[in-house]
Amino acid sequence: MAKNLENPTVNALSDNYKKERKLNFLEKLYIPEILKGLWYTLKQMFQPTFTLNYPEEKWDPPAIFRGRPVLVEDHGKERCVACGLCARACPPLAISMQAKETEDEKERYPDFFEINMLRCIYCGYCEEVCPEEAIVMSKDYDIVFESREDAIYDKERLLVPKEDLEDRLEYLKNYRNQQFGSFWDFQEENNIHSVRDRDRDWNTGLSLVDMIEQQKNNDSTPASDSWSA
Repeated sequence: MAKNLENPTVNALSDNYKKERKLNFLEKLYIPEILKGLWYTLKQMFQPTFTLNYPEEKWDPPAIFRGRPVLVEDHGKERCVACGLCARACPPLAISMQAKETEDEKERYPDFFEINMLRCIYCGYCEEVCPEEAIVMSKDYDIVFESREDAIYDKERLLVPKEDLEDRLEYLKNYRNQQFGSFWDFQEENNIHSVRDRDRDWNTGLSLVDMIEQQKNNDSTPASDSWSA
């Protein structure tokens, strides 16, 4: 048997091909291989089972799991500033929104925000491009629709309190710091929901070292709004 493993079997062009594997009588009957398969199946029958009796038993996904996308509700309001990056990055064009101005510090908010769950492919691109961590992938995987219209989630159905998304938000912070931690420190207070507080003294002629140093100073400055509280 070991000799056959040292000489890999290839498709022979003729009976005289030097590397053609020769089967003995039992191997031609395939009985030993069938018995091996039955023996493995018999052993597995007595192994511990890990099957969940769904829907009585629900699976609790880890923080890395990408379930349906949701909007983060922070202090009773959506974090979203209606920048439109998630809609532009969405491959199946499942996201649509309309921005509206507000007198609040964040200046803009989505007048309406909709996701067509029949189109969503749970890729997480919307979460990746969002500058405010306003849309994240949740742990919700049990989604049922009774009609096509019911599959279109509006802003009210998408909003989820920040407290219910702590695991995912913490995972995102650690994930991004592993990638870019040598330059940026991703913290929740860095999400300043207004362009008024961002880079007021920004100079495009700065070198990369000066840009990094200035960004550190900007990140260390407390936000002037109540969103980071």
